[in-house]
Amino acid sequence: MRDHTGKDSHGSSEAPSAVWHGRATNRAQWLLAIAGAGCVALGIQLAVGSAWTSGVAPLLMSVIGCIAAGLLILFGTLAFVHVVVRVDGDALEVRCGHMGLPRRRILLTHVVGADFVPRVTPREWGGWGYRWRPEQGTAVVVRRGEGLVLRLGDGRTFTVTVDDAEVAVRFIRDRLHLSATGPRAT
Repeated sequence: MRDHTGKDSHGSSEAPSAVWHGRATNRAQWLLAIAGAGCVALGIQLAVGSAWTSGVAPLLMSVIGCIAAGLLILFGTLAFVHVVVRVDGDALEVRCGHMGLPRRRILLTHVVGADFVPRVTPREWGGWGYRWRPEQGTAVVVRRGEGLVLRLGDGRTFTVTVDDAEVAVRFIRDRLHLSATGPRAT
């Protein structure tokens, strides 16, 4: 889903679009979500099907533990099944998962540069999800593959894995150039 160019119904080119959309998906995380649902189901099965002969406290701890672990796994993985990136003339916005949370919005006025990275791996960031490492900055990693890195004015960086990251970098660089020099004359 990309709005890189503006074309009318006859195919003639107009001015480039002011918005770029991209996304990345990790279907493998659905397996973790299923494991989380299994933990919740096990907790419910323990609560409903148990004879309660071994005492209330151990059973209650088992039920609560299974349900809590299952919900944590389920919602933690569903939040990072996919990421949607939107860049307009003002900001880059990243939304994770089906609910769009966590969300990060970075104003382009705070960006001093954008770089394409052909290979971002969860291993270099310590796993999938919203990550922070002192020596690398902040990242949203939903899968292994290409990504874009924003260099911010305060010296920090923000990395996000997204399809067509190279196109996004060109789009951002173009917006940074436009904002630095004003609108181009045609």
